Amino acid sequence: MSRETLHGWGRTSPTPAEVHRPAGLDDLRASVTATGGRGVLVRGLGRSYGDAAQNAGGDVLDLTGWTRILDLDVATATVTVESGASLDALMRAVLPFGLWLPVIPGTRQVTVGGAIAADVHGKNHHVRGSFGDHVLSMDVLLASGDVVTAAPEGPEAELFWATVGGMGLTGVVLRATVALKRVESSFFLVDTDRVPNLDGLLVSLSEGDSRYEYSVAWFDTATTGASMGRAVVTRGDQAPRAALPESDRADALRMSDRTLAAVPFSFPHGVVNRFTARAFNALWYAKAPRHRHGELQNLTQFFHPLDVVADWNRVYGSAGFCQYQFVVPFGEEAAFRTAVEMIAESDHVSSLNVLKRFGAGNRGLLSFPTEGWTLAVDLPVRPGLDALLRALDAVVLDAGGRLYLAKDSRADAATIARMYPRLDAFAAVRDRVDPDRRFRSDLARRLAL
Repeated sequence: MSRETLHGWGRTSPTPAEVHRPAGLDDLRASVTATGGRGVLVRGLGRSYGDAAQNAGGDVLDLTGWTRILDLDVATATVTVESGASLDALMRAVLPFGLWLPVIPGTRQVTVGGAIAADVHGKNHHVRGSFGDHVLSMDVLLASGDVVTAAPEGPEAELFWATVGGMGLTGVVLRATVALKRVESSFFLVDTDRVPNLDGLLVSLSEGDSRYEYSVAWFDTATTGASMGRAVVTRGDQAPRAALPESDRADALRMSDRTLAAVPFSFPHGVVNRFTARAFNALWYAKAPRHRHGELQNLTQFFHPLDVVADWNRVYGSAGFCQYQFVVPFGEEAAFRTAVEMIAESDHVSSLNVLKRFGAGNRGLLSFPTEGWTLAVDLPVRPGLDALLRALDAVVLDAGGRLYLAKDSRADAATIARMYPRLDAFAAVRDRVDPDRRFRSDLARRLAL
């Protein structure tokens, strides 16, 4: 046990907590049932951007040592794994058997428990939904110390769908059984297209996404006028073994990409500013091919280019940054355009801007994805940012959209309550499984969850 100061990936609002690293189930159970008045929370690899994995003045359970793969059934393409295992480690374990995670978020440095708690999504939500859609069952340690098995259907289905997307507030996920998909390689055949403006981008994604499993667009939020929203669209599918050069086919399932560099210190505050962000946006757009089809890319190139640079969040300086991610329904393109204009015309700029199309959401009571357009932007913390984000909140609310709790660090309880219509149902599950609210977090207190 040690007292540590914790923050999210955005490095905003650090708070101290007593961090425990339980050696086994008995130790874990004792940590939960004997917790003090500030409650207890599980923390994985700390990739939630805001305060979701912090518990100021309370207890935090670090389960990143709980990494065992308990069963891998190649015949049924399922794996049972402890919740502290990272998606990176899990993928390395299953790939040699021609198996693959059906949903992968923007980083592999997320634990299985964290992927469930945030119900993470990837570039293929329009085809395969989010991570929780592929969890077959999970064992959850409740506030009482009891361990129950929850599945999408059955007597604990209510608990299951409160835990998927529930930000760790229903109990401790000990292990989960996850359905996998079969693949012939760890490579992708990727099409890249450059589009000149926001209108062209929305048309390109609307008309083309159905032809691909994976689709994402980076777009420019710093340029105004006729070129506002110019973008680079990358879409692709898993490459069959036959698509690889003959020299690579014998090792088609390799996953060798690891961290190549690290940001050793926090950059001075203000390095990411309107000038540097505009320059980066212009360079990123200019270097992309206008039209390139069938390029063979590996896992890291296509999914996780930032994973090769450890601690890249330090670039934003000691004040940190907010990743603002929202979704608005299809048919609310005018609201989406308004939000983009507000960002582009403000004094706040983002270099990392990601647009995707969501398919239908699942039954998770606090799950973020719902059918529509989802945008994520990284905005350095500086004076005036909160005013911009509150104005964006109003646009998103009026359009019937919502914010992603795993990215949020500053919304208020009233706003989130209006965005998540099943919040009362979530509270009812908590009343049943954790009536004393042992499981707490800074996010839960801020948003009255």
